[in-house]
Amino acid sequence: MSGSTTLPADPPGGRRAIAVWSVGVAVYFVAVIFRTSLGVAGLDAADRFHVGASALSTFSILQLLVYAGMQIPVGLLVDRLGTKKVLGLGVVLFTAGQLGFAFSPSYGMALASRALLGCGDAMTFISVLRLGTRWFPARRGPLVGQLAGLAGMAGNLVSTLVLARLLHGIGWTAAFAGSALAGVAVFVLLLLFLKDHPEGYEPEPPGHQGAAYVRRQIVRSWREPGTRLGLWVHFTTQFPGMVFLLLWGLPFLVEAQGLSRATAGELLTLVVLSNMAVGLVYGQVVARHHGARLPLALGTVGATAVLWAATLAWPGAHAPMGLLIALCVVLGACGPASMIGFDFARPANPPERQGTASGITNMGGFVASMTTLFAIGVLLDATGDDYTVAFSSVFVLQALGVVQILRLRRRAARRERERLVASRVETVHVPA
Repeated sequence: MSGSTTLPADPPGGRRAIAVWSVGVAVYFVAVIFRTSLGVAGLDAADRFHVGASALSTFSILQLLVYAGMQIPVGLLVDRLGTKKVLGLGVVLFTAGQLGFAFSPSYGMALASRALLGCGDAMTFISVLRLGTRWFPARRGPLVGQLAGLAGMAGNLVSTLVLARLLHGIGWTAAFAGSALAGVAVFVLLLLFLKDHPEGYEPEPPGHQGAAYVRRQIVRSWREPGTRLGLWVHFTTQFPGMVFLLLWGLPFLVEAQGLSRATAGELLTLVVLSNMAVGLVYGQVVARHHGARLPLALGTVGATAVLWAATLAWPGAHAPMGLLIALCVVLGACGPASMIGFDFARPANPPERQGTASGITNMGGFVASMTTLFAIGVLLDATGDDYTVAFSSVFVLQALGVVQILRLRRRAARRERERLVASRVETVHVPA
């Protein structure tokens, strides 16, 4: 027999893969509920802890600082220890952080709780991405990644619809402490059902571990233009939607646009629903047409910039509802567009570096989000709550990201073509 078109290292997928992967996705789903819970509680947190805009933004900034700083260490841990151990530790940490936030009597303790939550949250998404590469064929990678992101947005939807109502129905402590029970539930599921890989598809045992291994993993991943392009795509696309949902969307809609909290909540829900719908479309398109990756990413950035500019520059006191709806729909596309970054990093790195490369890529959007959250908080305090000036910081980071994407795109495409040719040659010579 001559050979096979599928490499032996390519997992088969199937129902078992879906079941195991779903456990990992459930963990990520809960992590996103906890991560975004502050987005619907921002004004309540300001009243509870008696803080202004800068101090309020510090909650999310610290959480994202920890998250972003943990990405490369987590990627290395996932490559070294496997998904189950890292996800398990993540669940323990983010559940403890949510519980701590529920019972924090002071701003300082609440801040520490959000940092702990960010640490646990940082261990989830990269682990789920790696779980997908271990259980599904490579051609399913873009769709599996978008579906994982879709589950995350479902978690955001729970925060927006359920946690917001609980918060105003049963109070701060009961709402946050009750939500922490979801962390306990997914921890049990993880212990009982999650496996790192299918039988017969064990990865090669890692070689000598230590500083040299860590340095080699990071340097080799970073040298790939596809990894760096993935980071900048993630950087440029993710942060406008995340900043809006994570903290500043509700205050902007209520205080700057004069909407009621109920109407503002509906628009935040629209962002999440748009994210989920666009994620399904982007996943299918990228899985079938890899050439659509960059046009989709840059198109999303352009549409976001145009609608933000139109909203902020509107001559009246408040932008019309139709424009705000259009803005929220486009902000919903930011999350799916950021997932395209992983579709540049994934083919640029071998399986043993997937966790590290994903960690590097995932840093991009969270560094941009953290920077923008800080800038908006500082500018609001400095300008007496001028949201037009504060939100103009979005354009600065978008411009920086687009310049880097355009600089790296040709090198990444050339390297990807070289890898594709090499893999086809190897496939032809694989014995049956």
